[in-house]
Amino acid sequence: MLRITKKQKETYSASLIGMTRKRSQFGDMLKRLLKNKLSVIGLVIVLVLVILIVFAGIFTKYPYSEHDPTNRHSMPSAEHFFGTDNFGRDIWSRVLYGGRISLLVAVVAVAISLSVGIILGSTAGFFGGKVDTVISRVLDVVMAIPGLLLAIAISAALGPGPIKTAIAISISGMPSAARIVRSTVMSIKSNEFVEAARATGSSSARTIVIHILPNILAPVIVDATLRMGGSILQISGLSFIGLGVQPPTPEWGSMLSESREFIRTFWPMTVFPGVFVVLTMFGFNLFGDGLRDALDPKLKN
Repeated sequence: MLRITKKQKETYSASLIGMTRKRSQFGDMLKRLLKNKLSVIGLVIVLVLVILIVFAGIFTKYPYSEHDPTNRHSMPSAEHFFGTDNFGRDIWSRVLYGGRISLLVAVVAVAISLSVGIILGSTAGFFGGKVDTVISRVLDVVMAIPGLLLAIAISAALGPGPIKTAIAISISGMPSAARIVRSTVMSIKSNEFVEAARATGSSSARTIVIHILPNILAPVIVDATLRMGGSILQISGLSFIGLGVQPPTPEWGSMLSESREFIRTFWPMTVFPGVFVVLTMFGFNLFGDGLRDALDPKLKN
């Protein structure tokens, strides 16, 4: 028969208490998030758009690249929900499949900017001194250039394409992500659990990864959510001026660019891609604001 020592009982009890606290914290956060009606509206908008875009093949009847010269510029109907463009292509299909490109590029851009921002920000905030000074001055130089202008310059240098567009947008977003991480790391690096880890011989890299990064996830997640809307707008802007995704690949910005000459004669080509851009930004911004309030410890009571 196995005997459980007192130390094992204490360890098991402590782990159960920790799991209970984590579940309680998550439940409290979820309750505060659901109480915010605007954040719920934003979440619903985002979920509906993501479902339509990811499962576009289920919700569309025509391939996005199928031409029908005999059915050009048809108005919205039961056959073509958003009508057809100047080549007879189904606008509904192109909007949904174009959303895949926009969301994919936005996710890649946000992931790259946050990854580099976490590395730079945590390094500057944890070590301080000359390391902090050098990294902060480099970030100040990048932040001195307007984000969209920097993205245009980088995209023009790299050339068009989804991956190159994502890289251009991510570079312009790195400084703000790094600053958020830096300030958060500086506020918690003097806590007792960090000092205890360093006193027990934990290396700087291990201390940052194991003890600091898990405690800065909340502002990073909020920043990523809020950044999604701005990234989609930048992607559409770059594609609109011919530096992002190129036709005939469907993307909301390139679709708006193609519809410029028909803006007065055939409104569906302009309105529907623009509505999806606005709805996506609106949804992510509402959800991000609500998530920020839900994760703010000052609002627990």
